[in-house]
Amino acid sequence: MPSERGVKVFPAREGEILKVLGETLTLKVVSEDTGGSYTLIEIETPPGLGPPPHVHRREDEGFFVLKGRYEIRVGDRTFPAAPGAFAFLPRNIPHAYKNVGMTAAHLLVVITPGGLEKFFAELSLLPPGPPDFAQITDTARKYELEFV
Repeated sequence: MPSERGVKVFPAREGEILKVLGETLTLKVVSEDTGGSYTLIEIETPPGLGPPPHVHRREDEGFFVLKGRYEIRVGDRTFPAAPGAFAFLPRNIPHAYKNVGMTAAHLLVVITPGGLEKFFAELSLLPPGPPDFAQITDTARKYELEFV
């Protein structure tokens, strides 16, 4: 990987990998790389999984479906999302996504401003087994994220 003037070039499937609540997150570009402007993450979601509905108070998110089939929930509406679909989810709007296919699905997620990768890094340190939702909620509050 070149390191000149902050340049990052990754082969497919490379980057810092975090395991978070059943999903695999590959950090491509983090806040530190972009002067806080954005974070770029590839998310692999097993069938039937995805985060519960939540609201970001600081970040906007853009989801680009690379592979598989998702349902993206925005407020009370649900949208099908196949490869090539894109969803922009502004802050303060409840949203969620779920892999509704039979195989792993992949999203490319841009988060602005950057920094939310620190939340995911904290969650990746949780012990194996059923998640402690109270601990997840407490961690989320630090990042102005609420589950609804």
